[in-house]
This record gives sequence, C-alpha cells and structure tokens, in this order.
Amino acid sequence: MYAVSLSGVSKKYNIYDRPSDRLKELIWRNRRCYHREFWALRPMDLKVETGTNIGLIGPNGSGKSTLLQIIAGVVQPTTGTVEVQGRITAILELGAGFQPDYTGRENVILNGLILGIPEEELIARLPEIAEYAEIGDFFDQPVRTYSSGMVVRLAFAAAVSVDPQILLVDEALAVGDERFQMKCFKTINKKFCRPGKTIIFVSHDMTAVQKLCNHVVLLNGGKIVDQGEPERIIPQYEELMSETGVVAPKVFTQPATIG
Repeated sequence: MYAVSLSGVSKKYNIYDRPSDRLKELIWRNRRCYHREFWALRPMDLKVETGTNIGLIGPNGSGKSTLLQIIAGVVQPTTGTVEVQGRITAILELGAGFQPDYTGRENVILNGLILGIPEEELIARLPEIAEYAEIGDFFDQPVRTYSSGMVVRLAFAAAVSVDPQILLVDEALAVGDERFQMKCFKTINKKFCRPGKTIIFVSHDMTAVQKLCNHVVLLNGGKIVDQGEPERIIPQYEELMSETGVVAPKVFTQPATIG
C-alpha cells in the first residue's frame, strides 16, 4: 500500500519583473506574454510505501520544499495527480498554516479542525500540547509575538498531537535549540518509526537523514536524480554539493538513533 502516490506531478511559476506586467497580461487577456516561466518541479512520478521513512535531499532550489508542499496540499501542482492515504500533518516553513493574530491555543484548535479532529478531542489535548511546546504563557498570546524557535515548538507539538499516519517535516526543526531538537527526534522515533506510520523528511543534514530515513530521494533542478538506500544516495548528494562548491550544513549535531 502506498501512503503517497504522485503521477506526472510538476509545478510551474510565472515570474514577473514588475507588478504592472501581471496587469498587462490581464488587459491583453494573455495574448501577450510579460512573464518568464520557472519550473520548480518537472513532471515526476513518486510512490511512498506506507511505513517508509523517506528523506528528500538536494541543493537549494532543487524542489524539495515545493514537493513537500504539494504532498501536504498547500500548493496545487501544475500537472499530475497526488493521492494520499491516511491522515497527514506537516511542519513546513516557519509560520505556515498559522494565523499570526490568533493565539497559539486558537491556532492549534483551528489546525486540528481543518484536519478533521473533533473540537472536544482537541480541547482535551490542549494541556498536553502546551506542556510539550514549552512556551509558557505565550500559548495564549498572538503567534506574531513568537520567536522563530517558539513557532517551531508549537508547530511540532500540534503536529504530533493529532497522531497522523503521515508526518511531513521540512527544515523548520533546525531553528529550535538543540535540546528541543533532540526531544523532537525522540518523539519521532517513539511515535512514527513503527509499522503504519510514514515520514517524509527534508533536510541538508545528512547525519540526520541517515539516522532517520530508510529511503532517500535525491532532487536537482526540479527532477528526481536517483533514489534508494541512504548509503548509496547520500554520497551522490555530497558529490553534487562539492561540484557547486557548497558544503552541506550540519544542523542536528546529535540526531536520535532509530531503534
């Protein structure tokens, strides 16, 4: 069974040099073109088996975050279809899905309702979520007053509380302090590294990817370059980064160990 199945999925953005160019296209009803096309993702097929911990790796601009957003339903593909089996929750870029003028408590309830969690169940879980997030009285303050680390704490606490079948994690966890990172990885190990749970993890930290993931997909230029076991794919990523003169940053210095 596949937790996530992508068929012919691509994403194109129209890039305008000036805001007025968009208006010109509307006036001309697209008979004249004032934009450049940027393909964040080229048409691709990808199937993620249920119970797989999959890592998405690649240079900046390779399409990792765009792909994750499409799987999460935040961004619609230009072409292709996306099928997801099971409850899905995502920790994407900072603040994604949060209303800045709502409190942390209100955002947790709102996001849970969007995922289909009954309000009574959400309210019952709020004390546990607040304790896990470790943001104190800020839980009842507007999210716009939060630091980036506090946003990550709340996002992760809310995401894992709904017990999803599929967890999507972008590089947002890198913003948190090291102690909270370790806490997150321990939770992932305990709750998600087991049959029936699927993780799709985006990171530049190959140590974390190797520890957490049993399958890795290498992206570059919006295309899938290769995929397979971490031991085979990660060296390709490192070689690709060395060719561009970029050293992959080490974000999680002591990632939790699976097992």
